[in-house]
Amino acid sequence: MPLSHAEEVQIKDAERAEELTTKQKSKPLVEHMYTADPSAHVFEGKIYVYPSHDIETEEGPSVNDDGDQYAMRDYHVLSLSEDLSTATDHGVALTLDDIPWASTQLWAPDAAKRGDTYYFYFPARDTEGLFRIGVATSDKPYGPFAAEESFIPGTYSIDPAVYEDDDGSFYLYFGGLWGGQLEHWEHNTYSSSAKELAPQDPAFCPRVAKLNDDMLTLESPPQNILIYDENGELIKAGDNHRRFFEAAWMHKHNGVYYFSYSTGDTHKIVYATGSSPLGPFTYQGTILEPVLGWTNHHSIVSYQDKWYLFYHDSTLSKGQSHLRSVKMAELIHDEQGKIITYNAYHV
Repeated sequence: MPLSHAEEVQIKDAERAEELTTKQKSKPLVEHMYTADPSAHVFEGKIYVYPSHDIETEEGPSVNDDGDQYAMRDYHVLSLSEDLSTATDHGVALTLDDIPWASTQLWAPDAAKRGDTYYFYFPARDTEGLFRIGVATSDKPYGPFAAEESFIPGTYSIDPAVYEDDDGSFYLYFGGLWGGQLEHWEHNTYSSSAKELAPQDPAFCPRVAKLNDDMLTLESPPQNILIYDENGELIKAGDNHRRFFEAAWMHKHNGVYYFSYSTGDTHKIVYATGSSPLGPFTYQGTILEPVLGWTNHHSIVSYQDKWYLFYHDSTLSKGQSHLRSVKMAELIHDEQGKIITYNAYHV
């Protein structure tokens, strides 16, 4: 039986782990546990990081392209010191057992603040095995968070990211291919058979919806985010180095909206720009080169007049793709607004 793409990458990563460990530019924020998929925000004057929590299992992972090896069951919240030199783990903020509608796999989360309430957004499989986006609330940025009885109506797939625009509106971005099930949700309707695309077809689109003031429901059904190339054509499904795969994120710099995401099986973080949080966007380039590990997932935040990139890799676990660690680096926009590509290793 042929190896899955994820299995092939894991074998290669194990061979490269020692070399890249010695060449890494930054250390994990914490080393007492494995963390991944970091969403960073500034609350109460400090950076809080909302990661997923990778776990080790006795039987070992079942590595495949659907992501069964990522069997996370709870969330922790990290905060950084003012000088960004140390991170504090605030303990368990939410567990699978606390979520009435969820059955398994607490993947990449995000958080937002409106008024005096903090909202924690997360994906999980429901009792039918479908990924949905849930929300939990707290009066503290580090929780603990209390989950709503059900997922957000109208949501599906994975990797929620919440962006607050200058006018106080909040937008929810989400979507992920393969294990994230996005191929099953054309026109916001589930199909048990995944839609297949030819290489020349327009790629699957990430989704966005404006949140209602309650932060618990969508103002309207999710819509496609269109990403164009330099010639004004939609990015193609076969363009694996530029097409959307997962890990949507939004930030705004000098009046321009930057929509960034992972390309999945080519393991890059790339970005596109536009004049509206709803798109359309035009592809611009690579933010982060591939890291050690099967996935590449990030966030971008401004703090004390600098921008920072948060990401993860598998150097701490010596190349085990399901055991990742969150890291950070300064992110630089040049005078034209282009993001300087970052390589996490000395090459």
